[in-house]
Amino acid sequence: MTSLFGVPVDAVYHLVSGLTGVLTPVLGGVAAVAAIIVFTAAVRAVLMPLSFRAMRGQAVQARLAPQLQALQKRYAKQPERLQREMTTLYKREGTSLFAGITPLLLQWPLLSVVYILFRSPHVAGKPNLLLSHDLLGVPLGMHWLSGAGAASPQGLVFVGVFALLAGLCWLSARLGRLMTAQATAAPAPGGAGVLVKVLPYLTVVIAAFAPLAAGVYLVASTAWSLAERAFFWRSRARAGGQEVVKA
Repeated sequence: MTSLFGVPVDAVYHLVSGLTGVLTPVLGGVAAVAAIIVFTAAVRAVLMPLSFRAMRGQAVQARLAPQLQALQKRYAKQPERLQREMTTLYKREGTSLFAGITPLLLQWPLLSVVYILFRSPHVAGKPNLLLSHDLLGVPLGMHWLSGAGAASPQGLVFVGVFALLAGLCWLSARLGRLMTAQATAAPAPGGAGVLVKVLPYLTVVIAAFAPLAAGVYLVASTAWSLAERAFFWRSRARAGGQEVVKA
């Protein structure tokens, strides 16, 4: 275990282990999985203010898209002038180019901690007892392509997790397009580039190379993000999409 993540891994281990102990009398063998979900929800709840701030920033960026495109055409041969004009525009609207990515950047270290935790046979100098837990017979520390194989009954558990994660990514991407259309007062774009269409499914690729516990974390986190987006979108719809945005 790297010293950089040593302290957070120890902290998360004790939190998830404690939750597992509390939930075991009620949930039995799936207590550790439930503990990961509860832990993920708690962390995402703490990050909610940043998440909503990011979504407001994304809404502003979508609304400013026509103006940004006009600036890019006007100052295509003057990159420094273009940067100044874009900065001025963002400043006038109370947002920035990076307003929508803060929660994502904060989640990567947490995913790394979960990954390392379920890759470590020992934590804080003691055996990692979380590795003794499983989901439908699949150890939480197991990878998809290890063990009995991708097409085995254990492999099918991973496939189920990937399918659930892919479905959540699809719903999230669809809702994102609807939110963009609402912000721009225009139909959702139908000719998006390949990268834009594929990018939401990056979490499925990550889950395929991570321990099962990290896949559970990604499912819980993606489901929370989808719920946040739905709540934000409905709130804006009820407000008529006319709220003053300060990101």
